Amino acid sequence: MRRRSLLLATLPAGLVTLAGCGDSGSGKSKTGTSPSPSAPATAPSAAPPPKIVEAPLPAITAGTKFGEKPTVAKGSGAPSKDLAVKSVIAGGGQIVAENDYIQAHYLGQIWDTAKVFDNSYDRKTPLVIQLAQGGIIDGWRYALQGKKVGSRVLMAVPPTWGYGSQGNTQAGIKGTDTLVFVVDIQNSFNAKSSAKGKDVAQNDAKLPKVGTNTDGKAPSIDVPKVKPPTGLVANYVIEGTGDQVAADSTVLVQYKGVLWDTGKEFDSTYGRGQLTSFSLQQVVKGWAEGLTGKKVGSRVLIVIPPKLGYGDNPPQGSGIKKDSTLVFSVDILAKM
Repeated sequence: MRRRSLLLATLPAGLVTLAGCGDSGSGKSKTGTSPSPSAPATAPSAAPPPKIVEAPLPAITAGTKFGEKPTVAKGSGAPSKDLAVKSVIAGGGQIVAENDYIQAHYLGQIWDTAKVFDNSYDRKTPLVIQLAQGGIIDGWRYALQGKKVGSRVLMAVPPTWGYGSQGNTQAGIKGTDTLVFVVDIQNSFNAKSSAKGKDVAQNDAKLPKVGTNTDGKAPSIDVPKVKPPTGLVANYVIEGTGDQVAADSTVLVQYKGVLWDTGKEFDSTYGRGQLTSFSLQQVVKGWAEGLTGKKVGSRVLIVIPPKLGYGDNPPQGSGIKKDSTLVFSVDILAKM
């Protein structure tokens, strides 16, 4: 059995934690409407895998370039009872697999009426979500597997692989509605993803030195044999070129944590082979303060003194002693 992230564990009262912050919740719209691909994590589909066909599908009549907000015609006739999928633009990037995270712009509308019920283009913020059962409607899971980054995918999703017979009343979707989506796959992330950017000099001999490998393997963290700093340290190891992380951002990361005193690893996404997403409002203060203002795509060294970490009440069974200084390497892969 793989060990759970300490950051996802139930921590002592008074500490900010990730409890209740699931990956599948990242797709919720800032406008108050639940975006079309999100699905209740408590109700994974029991439907069998769909048969995938290429038609029928309505035409994209405007906004035909990758990344442009599309206009899609009303569906003609009865929609297929199978999952209709077509790559209208074939990308040349990384192939998307199930359980990968994707970053994508999308538009969703109803087949019969062409009513748009959600789109990310107007929000100017792409969706980042995991293609995992229970975290996204099955139509997206099956339609996007095997597609490449840079692709525009047009799909028509019957209720069986959408919201089922209950529909989604908040979005105005009935249980009989077939849903039409255009999805522009901008990026994808998996357990081998790493920071991308420019290496930053690590010249302070009194601070840990972090490896700069970007092959998806855990970087080395060499802790010096000196007293730890009393304040928070948050330095670039690799500086990315993406948007800055805000204090209320939700981020997708790779990370590794070691103890200052011994250099012993106590937690790592690399070891679990699974990325982690969380809101900066739900983690210990050292993480929240250390990542705020940093750029997406970066690798950051964070040294957390006890007062900004677990203090005198560390998680039970974590191997962390009271008043431990913690050292992390964090790759900020995306904002969600």
